[in-house]
Amino acid sequence: MNVTISPSTIQGSGVAPASKSSMQRACAAALVSQTNTHIVNPGFSNDDHAALRVIQGLGAEVENLTDGSLLIKSRGVKPVNDFVNCGESGLGIRMFAPIISMSKDLITVEGEGSLLSRPMNFFDEILPKLGVDVRSNMGKLPLRLKGPLVPANIQTDGSLSSQFLTGLLMAYAASDAKNVTIEVNNLKSRPYIDLTLSVMRAFGLKLPENRNYQSFYFSAESWKKPTGTIEYTVEGDWSGGAFLLVAAAISGRAIIHGLDPDSTQADKAILLALQRAGVSMFYDKKEINIRRPSVSKLKAFEFDATDCPDLFPPLVALASVCHGSSFIKGVTRLAHKESDRGLTLQEEFAKLGVDILINGDIMGIKGTENIKSSTVHSRHDHRIAMATAVAALRATGPVQIEEAGAINKSYPSFFGDLEKLGASVHVLDKIF
Repeated sequence: MNVTISPSTIQGSGVAPASKSSMQRACAAALVSQTNTHIVNPGFSNDDHAALRVIQGLGAEVENLTDGSLLIKSRGVKPVNDFVNCGESGLGIRMFAPIISMSKDLITVEGEGSLLSRPMNFFDEILPKLGVDVRSNMGKLPLRLKGPLVPANIQTDGSLSSQFLTGLLMAYAASDAKNVTIEVNNLKSRPYIDLTLSVMRAFGLKLPENRNYQSFYFSAESWKKPTGTIEYTVEGDWSGGAFLLVAAAISGRAIIHGLDPDSTQADKAILLALQRAGVSMFYDKKEINIRRPSVSKLKAFEFDATDCPDLFPPLVALASVCHGSSFIKGVTRLAHKESDRGLTLQEEFAKLGVDILINGDIMGIKGTENIKSSTVHSRHDHRIAMATAVAALRATGPVQIEEAGAINKSYPSFFGDLEKLGASVHVLDKIF
């Protein structure tokens, strides 16, 4: 679908979407916990649906309850199909591959869209060390995995993504790993590992000793499987909520509910960036009250997004209307997203009259008071669609976003939520 955003003033209140990072981890933990799980506030993005399909293919039963929550029944990893499809979810493939490898059955792991071009060499290198027979398409999908995975002492590279480690931690825990250590070099996005460990704790899985994020040791103590029904509430998503916060910061004011400042999610760091840009805000565990400065202009800022690369798109939208040039570190984390996100941001925001320069790991954004009325393309990247939509609130005229349906990957109700906050949103081809 194509969406046109016209210059608008944001005002009102909204609720952040459910966190797909939390939801997908909860699906994996529910599968390997070997018990019943009641999931409250589940997410319904494409990635969330993909995670639910994966665990069903691996033997879990999923029931939609009348109040919108989910009941997941699991006896562990007991595949009912010889293949699973992770959709376009990077977290899904990286987290579920080691879990799928717990089975002695030969399972083909497939994906869609940009996931087909993402590197999977990690599994070719690591899983054979754990007794798993791995066959990939020259380091790409599909993967063919045959276990069972046997936990062992290994060394891994954490520089590309922490998501590989998330899958290993869950598979080791569910396999009742004893006296083994996962050593990690150059781990990125440490807060996401904090989220993984938090979910594992909530589901009663065996927890490793975190040795300063350089190694994770599983003791000789046996895992006692949880009893009864586990209840887990999916928290609000800072990655998606960041776009609502930036929309209010650059074009009005809003109260956003459902975001916990004490969350382990890395993207809560958006609050620090907003503060550096001079945004007025008040927040607690119930709400975030945010508004554009009434007199002074938003000011340029510097920010290190190495551990929270998903913040790049909303940060670029923010920087595009700040006075001066802003600098964001962590560009090298953007190459293997739904698009080559650094270059995509540079090219699509250029159409809006925003100059972006990339020098190694640093992105510089020169703010402007005249965001151009133009036509941009999502490049089939959900966060590009949302970033250009937010920037369009301050444009000199309408901005059309082509292939805006990319938002369904993480935040299907985004345009509807933006409209509820006062944005002028016109949707072609599809009604949200």
